[in-house]
Amino acid sequence: MGLLVSRVLRCRDSSLLEPQPEAIAGASYIPGSRKRKRNSLEELATSSNVHGPQNQGMYPHQVLNYIYWKRVKISSNDAYQNLFLDGHDSDIKIHALGKTWCLHKVFLCQSGYFANILKGTWRESHHGVINLIIKNEDIDTRSLHFVFGALYTDADLSITPLEVPQVLAAACLLRVDRVIQQCEGIMKETINRNTVCSYYLAAETYRLKAVKTRCFEWLLCNLMVHPSVALYKEVDLKLMYVLALSSDLLVMQKEIDVYTTLKIWMFLYLNPCWNGTMKQLLQHANNWLSTHMAYVDNISFLESEEGLIFQPVFKKLRFQHIICDLTSTTILEQDRLIPMAWLSPIYKQQWLTLLRTQEYGVIGPQVINEQELEECTMRCGTMIPKDGRYTWKWSVGRLGFPLRVTFTRQCVILRQRCQRCDGSACHNHIRNVIFRITLVCFDSNKRVTFRKTTGYKILTFEYKEEQIVMKLDSDVLTFPMCIFCNFLFVNLGNAENK
Repeated sequence: MGLLVSRVLRCRDSSLLEPQPEAIAGASYIPGSRKRKRNSLEELATSSNVHGPQNQGMYPHQVLNYIYWKRVKISSNDAYQNLFLDGHDSDIKIHALGKTWCLHKVFLCQSGYFANILKGTWRESHHGVINLIIKNEDIDTRSLHFVFGALYTDADLSITPLEVPQVLAAACLLRVDRVIQQCEGIMKETINRNTVCSYYLAAETYRLKAVKTRCFEWLLCNLMVHPSVALYKEVDLKLMYVLALSSDLLVMQKEIDVYTTLKIWMFLYLNPCWNGTMKQLLQHANNWLSTHMAYVDNISFLESEEGLIFQPVFKKLRFQHIICDLTSTTILEQDRLIPMAWLSPIYKQQWLTLLRTQEYGVIGPQVINEQELEECTMRCGTMIPKDGRYTWKWSVGRLGFPLRVTFTRQCVILRQRCQRCDGSACHNHIRNVIFRITLVCFDSNKRVTFRKTTGYKILTFEYKEEQIVMKLDSDVLTFPMCIFCNFLFVNLGNAENK
């Protein structure tokens, strides 16, 4: 009870401030002057004597001192059960969302919102009822009940993760800092595919920066590594836009797989009642798109009325890394999802870049500009299922040079592979590449347990040369493990044009 008393006493200095406008709720007051019978609990709450003529000149802090001197012996459990749940000795009623709570001003003053209202009440006349008009659809009677109850106890009340966004909304409206902090702590510890999107939206709305950052990082790591129909249904347009844009998105396979992820996400966005498995999802999305486009001539899906809202998201795809192989280009052409007006300039740009590379034997990027790299690197990744030595290559077409990646428990190695070519552009040619290698391990709850990255670096390769790019501590590695790479093979500054 000592904490509860201390908390409420502090509100007399910090919470009883001048009222400020409230954007999402308003209060209207209904005067009342009902008489009350004295009983054994009367001295534990605000009595009518406090508002009597002898106390009309009392300031708020004097009234609070009087009240708490009288109620110092009450326990936190007694306050919650007898005063909040049972409503004994209530001196104010709160009407909201069709429900009435019989509460006590002495406890409500812990709410910054009600403290402003009660300041006027103490100095002027007694108001027995407050009608609280709530426009925020995230707030319901359950979340209001939780926040009101929290004012009557020192202990944190029980709350499930799925209830947190609603309780947070109510706590922010009523300005109850202790409940806001409780919600923030729960959110940080319970981010998963069922909560991450609602947490992200709530954290963005109510300015919980640390929670928003954690949710975004979880999505970057899991969106493609651990895909889920339920998760994709929860991702809105704005969130998918920033995810597709990020170079920190952990991409499984190649950039064409980011396109595929956006395609099935769009299908679920437009068909929210679809129920099926991830294995069935792509085929259903392709069939739906093919059927839809059979009735459309001369335009792509994103140019249709139904597809316009998705244009900003799909524009963040890195098409220069999709059209570098025939299979991926064929998928784009057959789907007719992407406007040709987007693709034609990229075809031209890539063809000219290829000609310059072969004609002048360009070296590649020589300066790291992370702001430019954020939107331009090739994103790719793969799964390492168990301990061992693994070697693979990621095709980059003729615009780069073929790299072979080798993973062992001790290190990661990059090697310039041999390729067939017509001469000068390949053999005995020095090339630069900007790269970033990231290793990530997950636990059974899809949480990152290990992460290591090289950061962006420039390597210079001679023909068939190999270099160790990351050294590993075998004792901290767990499997399965994912390895992700960002590559850039051409100079973004067009200095090679000279």
